Amino acid sequence: MFRPTFGGSGFDVFLASPEFQADPYDALRQLRENDPVYWCEPIGAWIVTRFDDCMRTYLEVDAYSNEGRLAGTLKHLPAEEQEQLADFTRFYRAKGLIHSDPPDHTRLRRLITKAGFSASQVEALRPKVEVIVDELLAETAARGSMNVIDDLAAVLPMTVLCDLLGVPHADGNFFRPLADRLLGFQGRNKPSLDSLLAAQQGIRDLRVYLDAAPARFADGTNDPDALLGRLFAARDDADDPLGEDELVNTVGTLLIAGHETTTSLIGNGLYTLLRHRDQWELLCSNPALLPQATEEMLRYESPLTRQPRLMKADAELGGKTIRAGETVFHMMNGANRDPEHFANPETFDITVPRGKHLAFGQGIHFCLGAPLARLEGSVVFAALIERMPHLQLAEPAPNWVTDKPTVRTLDALHVAF
Repeated sequence: MFRPTFGGSGFDVFLASPEFQADPYDALRQLRENDPVYWCEPIGAWIVTRFDDCMRTYLEVDAYSNEGRLAGTLKHLPAEEQEQLADFTRFYRAKGLIHSDPPDHTRLRRLITKAGFSASQVEALRPKVEVIVDELLAETAARGSMNVIDDLAAVLPMTVLCDLLGVPHADGNFFRPLADRLLGFQGRNKPSLDSLLAAQQGIRDLRVYLDAAPARFADGTNDPDALLGRLFAARDDADDPLGEDELVNTVGTLLIAGHETTTSLIGNGLYTLLRHRDQWELLCSNPALLPQATEEMLRYESPLTRQPRLMKADAELGGKTIRAGETVFHMMNGANRDPEHFANPETFDITVPRGKHLAFGQGIHFCLGAPLARLEGSVVFAALIERMPHLQLAEPAPNWVTDKPTVRTLDALHVAF
């Protein structure tokens, strides 16, 4: 694979390419070493790759804003094309959980946590997650092989999400492609019109789905006491009602966050373990290492690769002046291999306590679904090391998905046992 040299012809183009998505780490290393706060013209944003600089973009919320963080998404388009995206604009102008700053963000996070994401509510899902994992692994046992992504990693979180929302499991077949459309344009500050129109169609489909929800509560198809029912009930809260657009934005965010990070954690983590066979065998012989191993998987192959912030004010970062209105991408997969923060960061080692990483972000926007992703991942890996210790990769080099820049995830992962 072509790996351009920093400062050479094609480096900027590479950063915006599918090839970078498939193999980012050498370019991220070069950026950390040579220009850790780097303006990339093809992306239309600053690229931040060092751990400490990324932490500043998380914690200094007065300058680095989530509200309007996708504002730059349309500005490169001609006016007549922007006019085609009215529903898209309405959706992302709503005060959604990841598209707002305090006090709106504080209110929404408190509401959603209470509705279904408190620590006790998440832990209460463990027996149900264990049953689902048992059923999924039983379906593959007779074959002696499986595609980990399609048979397990993508199915589990979507099934759990449906249970959490209180909707039929079959709705997951609608949710997953919808979430992919909502995610496809993100991570680029100059996305194509086609990707934006696809996201807009996903938004319209989601509105139609939610418009039908009250009738489904009434006829028993949906559980009114589960998360979706509680969100609908919050619209009628006398003191702090959830707005219609806030509801749609919140559910859209849950569809993305509720499955993508867990799918990637399971797929990326298992691939990394099996590629480092000594680590897999060590984990099989010492399951007590699983919590630490999970954190090392998250650090080494972060499911989320980048997140944007919109500058509310001029700020200095890494010796550069970043102007109000510009976009900053903090690269979690770059920060999580920063040698100034992690010893031997290019080495995958489940025996080394690494401390804080950025796989789920930090600060007030720390991923609300992180405890659920960790729970699902821990149940899967515990089951695999117990039942399939002789698991082997059935292909030398699986393909990384390259059309979703904000996530690092495998297209497929074939294993034999």
